[in-house]
Amino acid sequence: MPSSVQQWPTATPSERGLNEVVLEELHREFEDGKHGYVNSFLLVRGGDLVFERYYDVDYQSLTKTSKLQQKRIMENNYGDNATSQYNYHDPEWHPYYQDTRLHTIQSVTKSVTSALFGIAIRRGELGSLDDRIFEYFPRLMSLFEDPLKKSITIRDLLTMSAGIKWDEFTHLYTNPLNDAASMESSDDWLKFILSPPMVFPPGEQFVYNSGITILLSHILQKSVDMPVDEYAQKYLFEPLGIKDFYWKKTPRGLIDAESGLYLTSKDFMKLGQLYLDNGNWRGAQILPEGWVESTMAPAFDTGYMGNSYGFQWWLAPYDEAGDNWMLSGSGYGGQYLLIIPEYELVMVFNGWNIFDKARPAKEYLASRVLKGIMSAEGVK
Repeated sequence: MPSSVQQWPTATPSERGLNEVVLEELHREFEDGKHGYVNSFLLVRGGDLVFERYYDVDYQSLTKTSKLQQKRIMENNYGDNATSQYNYHDPEWHPYYQDTRLHTIQSVTKSVTSALFGIAIRRGELGSLDDRIFEYFPRLMSLFEDPLKKSITIRDLLTMSAGIKWDEFTHLYTNPLNDAASMESSDDWLKFILSPPMVFPPGEQFVYNSGITILLSHILQKSVDMPVDEYAQKYLFEPLGIKDFYWKKTPRGLIDAESGLYLTSKDFMKLGQLYLDNGNWRGAQILPEGWVESTMAPAFDTGYMGNSYGFQWWLAPYDEAGDNWMLSGSGYGGQYLLIIPEYELVMVFNGWNIFDKARPAKEYLASRVLKGIMSAEGVK
């Protein structure tokens, strides 16, 4: 594509029905640190970039002590398998990648992985989402002796309803009882994920499980006969004009599809616009027709603040009645990609709230931006 096509068209907030005073108020709160450690705040409405602000945080000073403390904890818990790229207090890795503007998007990486499955289906490289997964893991076939585990499908993985025992919410990521943290400090991630017993029949109950997306990474690589990062670059990033990114790998070279992707905030925004436009990017259909609708359709009840879950995306209410929904990518530390089709709105917030302040909820941030629309329309 011509380079001019890759640039965001811009407009003022008022030209797209937003009260700039309201947005500037939230911007100043970010500057003053009232919402913890926020690094970027971007808005697109009607396809135009209307607000773009960045915030410098001295993570070197902020992590001067905690980086070493966390390193000792990890080494104590995981020994030689503890690596700096999963030390979330190491400023070489978090939130920016080695002094670049590439920002971790953490678990929104899962949402990107979901998009790649849509592309693979569109290209005919992946069969049915109802295919059973055990056939993709011949090396670990002994772990599928339970008929329930053998019945897990790709669809069950996309909706995080595989039924495998997993807990990454009860304990901190510094605790070896946290399954996600232990996975990230293990040598064989696939074996670690598939070893626990089944606790629910597949497709019955949502359980947030970062390991699930690593299984998806393996399945996708096998299906397309290409590493996931190369596949993403060729069929997703290049069409979107995304030239710079970094993607972590597991110890055995598998792409870390659960949290390992780094993008600039503006490129992060492009993924939101792609979903807002039903998989179409400026005239080119990148995702299959109907993929975005399919992504939202499962709407598994998560038991968390009225949120539901689709294909590796959250569905969150953005009004008090809970009648209207936004599509949300949500990642550790405050990575938010929020899409509200009703208002043709895409929001990006990057941050690193893992320290002494709680991160603002996505619902709260969306409400502040929507206030800018309501006030511009004269709605109180």
